[in-house]
Amino acid sequence: MTESVVRTANGGVASKATETRDVTLAPRVDVLESDHGFTVLVDLPGVVPGDVDVRFENGELAVHGRRQHPRGESAGFFRSFRLNDQIAADKIEADLKHGVLQLNLPKVESIKPRRIAVRG
Repeated sequence: MTESVVRTANGGVASKATETRDVTLAPRVDVLESDHGFTVLVDLPGVVPGDVDVRFENGELAVHGRRQHPRGESAGFFRSFRLNDQIAADKIEADLKHGVLQLNLPKVESIKPRRIAVRG
């Protein structure tokens, strides 16, 4: 289960009196694992690819950017994930469609399960 957390720039919980420009959202995320890797699904309704920055640095995958609201207001969003050396960092892919950012994190070849032929 995931949950959305709203925090102000100084780390406090946002209140109704807090201005939108000071709010950072933590979007909902689902993580799925398969034999070949992980898929991370990030809910980003109303966000276009140009408003999202995805970076991998020092073992951390970070997703951040800004979301424009119809009334002209905007709010920042941020999520980060610590990755171990089982992920092929040079093969990470990101795709944003219909308000869902899909990150594909393939496992390195050496840890993928493989079928062993049994001879008889």
